[in-house]
Amino acid sequence: MTQPDLFGDSFARDGVTVLRRFAESDDVALVAAIDAIAAEAPFRRMTVPGGGQMSVAMTNAGVGWVTDAQGYRYSGEDPVSGKLWPDLPPVFVDLAQRAAAEAGFDFTPDGCLINLYAPGARMGLHQDRNERDFSAPIVSVSLGLPARFQFGGLRRSDPVETLVLHHGDVVVWGGPARKAFHGVLTLKPGHHAIGGHRYNLTFRKAL
Repeated sequence: MTQPDLFGDSFARDGVTVLRRFAESDDVALVAAIDAIAAEAPFRRMTVPGGGQMSVAMTNAGVGWVTDAQGYRYSGEDPVSGKLWPDLPPVFVDLAQRAAAEAGFDFTPDGCLINLYAPGARMGLHQDRNERDFSAPIVSVSLGLPARFQFGGLRRSDPVETLVLHHGDVVVWGGPARKAFHGVLTLKPGHHAIGGHRYNLTFRKAL
């Protein structure tokens, strides 16, 4: 489905909706929730199956996404502490549901991957394909420093478009774009009211 851009952005892709500043009014509550989650399950740089370490630090709420030498998977348990990941805060669920509804999806997430990008961190092109139900969309929220978000096709070799995401921007993708390759170019240094970094909240229906 092709969705109109509610805030005048020129990016257009079947199955993708860009909601400019959609989360901005919730930013204080969102950052407070992130801080509370990180107090229980601190950010960490996870190891990928090949043995390298990700440049992005991560934590989770709800059903958590993890990676280690055994592979990529979802788990309700934090492998570092052995405890359950913190619950999804209501402010997270409400935002994800509202953003998905703007894009035409009936969606309730069961997990949120929280990525912390310091300057110099990046995320290579990848597909979100560890979920059980691909009919549910991905809802991605940007907070803090601007990021250059890359969005490609269903093959790694497909052309890639770059979209600058600012504080409060939300991107929702599903349908024909659900398994599109996407990533984030190296984060540039900068200053923002929430700090010199970027948070990305990725909401999924994992299980």
